[in-house]
Amino acid sequence: GQSVRSDGPQTHLIKSGTPTMGGVLIILSVFITTILFADLHNVYIWMLLFVLCATGAIGFIDDYKKIVHKNSKGLSARLKMLWQTTIAIIVGLVLLYGIHATGVNSIGTMNMVIPFIKSEVVPLGTVSFLVLTYLVIVGSSNAVNLTDGLDGLVSFPVITVTMGLGIFAYIAGNKVFASHLLLPYVPGTHEIVVLCGSLIGSCLGFLWFNAYPARVFMGDVGALAIGAVLGTIAVIIRQEIAFAIMGGLFVFEALSVMIQVGSYKMRKKRVFLMAPIHHHFELKGWKENQIVVRFWIISIILLLLSLSSIKLR
Repeated sequence: GQSVRSDGPQTHLIKSGTPTMGGVLIILSVFITTILFADLHNVYIWMLLFVLCATGAIGFIDDYKKIVHKNSKGLSARLKMLWQTTIAIIVGLVLLYGIHATGVNSIGTMNMVIPFIKSEVVPLGTVSFLVLTYLVIVGSSNAVNLTDGLDGLVSFPVITVTMGLGIFAYIAGNKVFASHLLLPYVPGTHEIVVLCGSLIGSCLGFLWFNAYPARVFMGDVGALAIGAVLGTIAVIIRQEIAFAIMGGLFVFEALSVMIQVGSYKMRKKRVFLMAPIHHHFELKGWKENQIVVRFWIISIILLLLSLSSIKLR
């Protein structure tokens, strides 16, 4: 049963005791489906499954502490960040010294693509590549987790972002398409579409029971794992900026927390009534399902905007 934050909106207290850790079912279904249908010789598949399970384990421990000890804070932020950083660095090193899906050891592309301006790329060195990988994976993991605060709020944006990344991954894995659309060609990434498809299906099934009024919550075990996997896919296919656009809702939620904390520490004043931003709108008087649907609409618009960068340049 979910342990609700005592400092959160008072309307959420009735959600206390709702079954949580539904993310375990998402992880299991994605893992089993990917193992059944993906090419298991593809190193990217194993890398993504490693990230899924490893970050899922962090979330599992966090949720377990919340449930058993009835403490809504769970695992300490320092420990959580330490393990997330370790996972991100491992991924960065594997990609940097690159065991590509083709089985060829090479450095591979280390350029960051700028959507809509494909003639220009940002070349990355070893350190900057590792730093970017860390920021994208850890940032995405925590941003998705912060977004998971209302019934059904995070599931649908995850579906739209996964759909967008799947399209980019397929193009990146096809030499003809990548060359024609001026996108980085990364051999073997077309196989990532299988994992993306399984994640979309899992989240659709979960959303059926997570929609308002929620009968089950994802928990940190699901949100941290899904966010990290999405960030890892973006790094693999070299579409970090496009990912930030299509996942703008996650970015907005994370920024609202950073702005709120920074403002309070420096000025002793709050910018929002409560952070993350969806709680601000709750305290402004918006209905929960009203916030959720409007955020869904925003996620669709952001997906279309990022996909337009495939052709527009």
